[in-house]
Amino acid sequence: MLLAKSNPVETLAEHTMELMKRYDLLFKAYGELFDADVWELLRLAVMYHDTGKAYTYFQYTIKKALNLEVEKPHELIHIPHNYLSPFYLPLSILKMDKASRKILIQAIAYHHEREIVPDSHRILEMAKLDIPKQLEAIKEAFASFDMEFPEDDRYFPRIASHLDEQRIKSIAQDNKIYLTYVLVKGLLHRLDHAASAHVAIEVDTDFDFNDLTQKYLRKLTNKTVGYMRPLQQFAHEHQNKNLVLIAQTGMGKTEAALLWAGKKKTFFTVPLRVSLNALFDRVASEMGYAYCGLLHSTSAHYLDDSGREDWEVIYDQSKHFANKLIFTTIDQILKFPFKFRGYEKYYATLAHSCVIIDEIQAYSPWITAVIIKALEMIHKIGGRFMVMTATMPQIYLDALEERGLLDEQCAQHTFYDDAYLRHRIELHDESLDDELDAISRSAVEKKVLVIVNTIDRAVDFYERLKEILDDRVYLLHSRFIQKDRQLLEQSLKNFDRNPKATGVWITTQIVEASIDIDFDELYTELSPLDSLFQRFGRCYRKRPLNHQEANIHIFMKDPSGSGTIYDKEIMAISEKLLHEHINKFGPDVLESRKISMVAALYSKENLMGTDFYERFQKALMELDHMDDYRVSFSEAQQILRGDETIMVIPRKIYDELIPLFEALEMETDGRKRSQLRREIEKYTCSVSKHMFKNALHPIDHYRQTKSGKYPVMNYVYILEKDYEFYPDMIAGRGILKEESKFEEL
Repeated sequence: MLLAKSNPVETLAEHTMELMKRYDLLFKAYGELFDADVWELLRLAVMYHDTGKAYTYFQYTIKKALNLEVEKPHELIHIPHNYLSPFYLPLSILKMDKASRKILIQAIAYHHEREIVPDSHRILEMAKLDIPKQLEAIKEAFASFDMEFPEDDRYFPRIASHLDEQRIKSIAQDNKIYLTYVLVKGLLHRLDHAASAHVAIEVDTDFDFNDLTQKYLRKLTNKTVGYMRPLQQFAHEHQNKNLVLIAQTGMGKTEAALLWAGKKKTFFTVPLRVSLNALFDRVASEMGYAYCGLLHSTSAHYLDDSGREDWEVIYDQSKHFANKLIFTTIDQILKFPFKFRGYEKYYATLAHSCVIIDEIQAYSPWITAVIIKALEMIHKIGGRFMVMTATMPQIYLDALEERGLLDEQCAQHTFYDDAYLRHRIELHDESLDDELDAISRSAVEKKVLVIVNTIDRAVDFYERLKEILDDRVYLLHSRFIQKDRQLLEQSLKNFDRNPKATGVWITTQIVEASIDIDFDELYTELSPLDSLFQRFGRCYRKRPLNHQEANIHIFMKDPSGSGTIYDKEIMAISEKLLHEHINKFGPDVLESRKISMVAALYSKENLMGTDFYERFQKALMELDHMDDYRVSFSEAQQILRGDETIMVIPRKIYDELIPLFEALEMETDGRKRSQLRREIEKYTCSVSKHMFKNALHPIDHYRQTKSGKYPVMNYVYILEKDYEFYPDMIAGRGILKEESKFEEL
C-alpha cells in the first residue's frame, strides 16, 4: 500500500482521487473559459503530481512516522517527492511538443515550492535506481485510474533536462506558454491544497448574484419596475465588460457591484476590515446569501464572535477561495504581482474570477501601483475587474489607460447627483482646538463628528472636550484592543441610529470608508481632498442639507500627520484647491465639484515633480521588472500589509490572561489550541513597532513537543504601557504613551 499522508492516513490513490473529484467540478464550472490543452495538461498534472511519493525512501519515512516496521533503504537519499513525480509520466505515449512537455513537467516538479534548488543529477540518479522497482506497486495502486506509466528509463534524462532549464517565467517565455503554465501550475496548487484540507474547490458555482440583488432591490424599494438607480442599471447592463465607475456616496455601489458580478466568481475588496465585516453581514443576513466568504487577518475571530454556527466552514472555504463571493483585503488575493514562490495559485484563480476594487483612492501610491499591476495581469489572463470609487485620482486613470485597460472591453462612467446639496463648508485658519466651545454647544442638540489625522491628536482633543461635556464625548481609534474596538464601533452605529442621541464622537480616519453613519456636523483637520471628501460622507450622508449654516468645518492650522500620515505637497495643493473653490463657487460643495477637485489634485500637471508622483511611478516600474520568485509569500504579504505594525497585549491585560497562555502551553488538541489563540487575540491590538520599540517584550510561554520546545504565539508581544477603557461607560483612551515623533492612524 502506497501512502500519501499520515495525518489523517491517506493512500496515494485516495489523495489523487480527491484531486480528480475537484478537477471535475472545476472543469464543469469553468471549462469554457480555458483552451482544451490547458485542461488536458491540468488533468495529467493532477494524476501524476504525487506519484513521486512511491519513492521507497518517502514510503519508509511516512511509515516510520506511523510506527510501522519498515526497513530503511540505505542506497537511497531524501529527494522531495515533487521532483521525482515527473519521471512517472509516460512521455512515449503522450507525444507532446516541447513547450507542453516543459509546462507539465515544471508544473508537477514545482507544485511544492522549496528553497533548495533541485540537483537534477542526484534526482536522475535516484529515479533510475528506484522507479523501475516501484512500477508494479504504483500500477497496482492506480489500477482504477486511466493511467499509463513508463516501461523503462529512456526518457528520464529528457525529464531531468527540464529541471535544469530555466523555469518558465513571465520575463523569459512568450505569453501563451507563460499563461498556460500559470493556469496549470496555479490550479494544481488550488486542487492540491483543497484536497489536502478536505475542503470543496468551489461552492455554489451556478448562483447568479444579479437575480439575488434584483430581488433584494424590489423588496427594499417596494417596486416591481424602476427599482434600480442609474449606477445599478449601468452595472447590470454591462456585466460582460470591465468597469471603471466613479460614483458619489449613497448611490448603491454594493448592489451595483453584485449586479455586475452576476454568475462570476467574485472577490470584493475594500481597504478596511471593518468595512468587509459590514458588507459580509449585509449580504449574508439582509440579502440572505448563505455562501459568501470573509477573508482577512482577523476574519476567523469576527466569524466566531458573530455567533455563526458554521463559522469554521465559512472560514476554511474562504481560505481556500471556494466561496462564490468572498469579501477580502487586497493582501489576501492581489499580491501576485510580486511573483513570489507559489504566486500562480492566486493569479490562476483570478483567471476565472472577477475582482471588485472599492475606493481605490484610499490606498497609498505604492499599494495602488500593485493594484493597477494586478489588474493589468488579470486582464491579460482573461479575468474581469470592476473599479468603483467616490473619487478617482487622474494619475490612476492615466496609468490604466497607458496599460491598455481602458480598451473596448472596458466601460467607464461617472455618476453624481447635483439635484440637492449635502455639504456646505467653512474654512477656518485657526486650529481645531480653538473650536472647543462651539463643538460643545452643538453637541448638546446635535450629533457631532470630529475627525483628526493622528491618534495622539484624537486623544488630546478627547481629554480637552471631556472636561466640558463629560459623558457626551466618545473616542474611537485603532489603539484599542480588538474586543473593545468592536464594542466601540457597535456603540457608534447605535448612537447614529438613535434619533434622540446627542454628543460628540472623536475619531481618526478609520471611519472614512468603514462605518455607515450620518452625523449632523463634521469638524475636521485638513487632509488630502480624497480623504476629506470621504469624511464628508459621514455627515448628511443620504439627506439634503435643510438649513443655511455650514455643516462641514475644516481647520487649516497645523494639521497633525502632515509629512508623516499625509504627503505635505498633497496637503498644500488640497488647501489651495479648497480656497479656489470658495472664491469661485462659494461654500456649497456639489458632488460633481468633489469629483473634479480630486481629479485636479492628482493630475500630472499638479503632481509632476512631487514625491507622491515619483513614488507611484517608481513602484509601477519596479513591478514591471519584478523577477519571478525573488520574494517569498510572507514578504509579499508583509509589503502589502505594511511592516510597521506589531500585535501587542498591554501589560495589565496580559497579566489577567496568563491562565489562558498556560492552558495553551499544555493543550495538545489542534482545534482547541486554535480556540485558545482566538480567545487571546481578542485582547490584542496592532501598534507602530517604531513608536513602541522600547516597550516591547516577547511572551515567555512555550509548548513542549517531541521535537523540541516552541514559543506559543511568538507574533504577539507584551506592551509595557497603560491601557484605559471602561466598557460600561464606553469611555477611555486606549493604549497610552509618551510623546513620540512617530505617528500612526
